[in-house]
Amino acid sequence: MRLTNLTAAVVVLLLNAACGPRAHIPPRPVLVPGALDAADSSAVLARALAPLLYLQKDESFPLERVVAVIHPTEPLIAYHLLWRDDVHGAWIPFTKPTDEEVVWVRYDSTRAPVEVWTYWHGKILHSAWQNRGQVEIDVQWGKHGSLPRGTRRSDLPFFQSIGSFWLGHWVGLPDIWLGNLTRRGPWCFCHGFGRYLAFDEPMAITPRVDAVVRTKKAGDALLAVFGKPYSKKPEWPPGF
Repeated sequence: MRLTNLTAAVVVLLLNAACGPRAHIPPRPVLVPGALDAADSSAVLARALAPLLYLQKDESFPLERVVAVIHPTEPLIAYHLLWRDDVHGAWIPFTKPTDEEVVWVRYDSTRAPVEVWTYWHGKILHSAWQNRGQVEIDVQWGKHGSLPRGTRRSDLPFFQSIGSFWLGHWVGLPDIWLGNLTRRGPWCFCHGFGRYLAFDEPMAITPRVDAVVRTKKAGDALLAVFGKPYSKKPEWPPGF
């Protein structure tokens, strides 16, 4: 029996999915160009100011690597977070096999955090943080968009609201299922919207920082820790 055009297309799609990109994260320990010694005062500060993440408890992909990058001329630290994968698009050839996100923390003369920026699906969100203690970040299920804790849903871009991502995940279920041919992941977010908004699993990243570097261009250090390829998100928020 000859395959119909539709059946043939499905077979080709499945074969492509099975050959999707796979993560190649370098094993520890990693030799990182320009890494500061753990006892260096700047490295100690970077670890002390590392944000506390709040994960959605149904999160499937682990946080694999963290690199802290100290701006050479500004009181600003970038925390690059490498997640094992993103819930969507894992089967697509030539897509990035891991998910990089970034949180930026600016501190004052007392070395207390006063501002925070986060990467949110192509947008950079900003929040004041003065007198609020340790920076806290809510991490979106599956896609790992980062939100300063306490962000109002109404403050998010209209077409990138957290509600639209929850609804979009249902539309994108076939994409999620195809991703599981390449790597192990969830089959759906099989709960309601209220649970999608429940960021109640704290994760301290201070002990997870793999390297601290002081540079404006951290590409070599990130490549050494994250492996190739990775997403190469913006290194600094606008103005820096």
